[in-house]
Amino acid sequence: MRPRKLILCVDGNERALAVRRFLLETRGFRAVTATSLHEAVAVLGAQQVDLVVAELRLPQFDGNHVIGQLKQLMPELPMLLTSESVRAGERTHQADAFLGKGNSSAAELMERIRVMSARKRGPRKATTVVARQMAIPGIAVAS
Repeated sequence: MRPRKLILCVDGNERALAVRRFLLETRGFRAVTATSLHEAVAVLGAQQVDLVVAELRLPQFDGNHVIGQLKQLMPELPMLLTSESVRAGERTHQADAFLGKGNSSAAELMERIRVMSARKRGPRKATTVVARQMAIPGIAVAS
């Protein structure tokens, strides 16, 4: 049995966090929550997180700011920014994906989380093997 993916949820609303945690845990994920940037950083330092889901509107910081700070710590970690009040494309963001107003049904959120938690960041091990096998010009391959 594969270990379940750990999702860090960042939101200033405790009720929304409880619902999101329940949603994730009933669909095979593990979830940990944070209500601030400080808590989110502490979680990243203590646990191996597979994905971050942050709400855009947070009491102390903008969710995009939180994503930016977390990206500085772990740039390879996939991060999803959500918003109940902003539509996709209305604001720029630093997250890998944005799920905005009108697209944030529970089913859409879970599908996006499933896809993003399956992706890996950084160099792929298979790329080196494929480059060697195909001898692709322009790709330096370490021996």
